[in-house]
Amino acid sequence: MDLREKIPSDLKNALRDKKTLDLSVLRMLQSAIKNKEIEKKKRDGLTDEEIIEVIASEIKKRKEAIEGYMKGQRQDLVDKEKAELEILMNYMPKQMEEMEIREEVKKAIQEVGAKTPQDMGKVMKILMPRMKGKADGAFVNKIVREELQKIQDS
Repeated sequence: MDLREKIPSDLKNALRDKKTLDLSVLRMLQSAIKNKEIEKKKRDGLTDEEIIEVIASEIKKRKEAIEGYMKGQRQDLVDKEKAELEILMNYMPKQMEEMEIREEVKKAIQEVGAKTPQDMGKVMKILMPRMKGKADGAFVNKIVREELQKIQDS
């Protein structure tokens, strides 16, 4: 079952089971997907990859909100955002482990022949399409920075 079928199906189940948080998150997600369809002028719906992009965007919003609420010491809102984040993560592909990411980063560095942190853009350019939806971009960025620094220092 692809995401275009799974999300509406899960929404119906949440409605039937009276899971209010799941229901509100899935409605928000469907709305975000619909807005992206309108933006891209797609009448036949988004592909799974495009839906994953929308979900990743919503996840990023939740993470930013959590940071803001933590600074504002609003634990109730932090808990709500974390719960929403957990629901959204169920629709993402399995996330890569740090070791897997490091291996991909090392391969990408070798492919472009990067030697210094100034080559980071070249590495990220070929790496991010491979990692899309499977790893957090900021985390990948951090690992690339570390690996390039190791190369420069040696």
